[in-house]
Amino acid sequence: MAALLHFPANSPPTSSLKHLIKPNPLSNPSIPSKIPRFSLSASSQSLSAKTHLLNLIADQERGLKTQTNPKIRSQIIDAIDALAVLGRDLITTGPSLSGTWRMLWTTEKEQLYIIKNANWFGTQVGDVLQVIDVENLKLNNVITFPPSGVFFVRSSIEIASDQRVNFR
Repeated sequence: MAALLHFPANSPPTSSLKHLIKPNPLSNPSIPSKIPRFSLSASSQSLSAKTHLLNLIADQERGLKTQTNPKIRSQIIDAIDALAVLGRDLITTGPSLSGTWRMLWTTEKEQLYIIKNANWFGTQVGDVLQVIDVENLKLNNVITFPPSGVFFVRSSIEIASDQRVNFR
């Protein structure tokens, strides 16, 4: 199973969110946690968890470095799991999932292979995107190679639950 972390292609830079997060100095350090402790509302906790995850993946080159660092990979997976717990009552597979999403981190070996070896073809990787259409159950993986190259894979999706989409 591959883990893909996506944010809308037009999301703000993660650094613009950092000023919103303030750790709770009264948290009990003897209680283990998957994410930093914060005294925040549910939406603020979600923002904190997202920011924590974005900080973990910031220097991982879309997952390339994570392939050789099981400790960081485990921390990232734990942060994804913690974020999933915060969203357990939300429907994340509805129409709002449809759109163009920028892939920030993945464990998907084929995508990482292309990203890692783009220089063999005399180019660099640009954006790595997924275009999701929930209504028509379609998914397109797009890896761009500026100025005009593209690797494009069409597939389909199946809504497995309120929070899970399976890709075929």
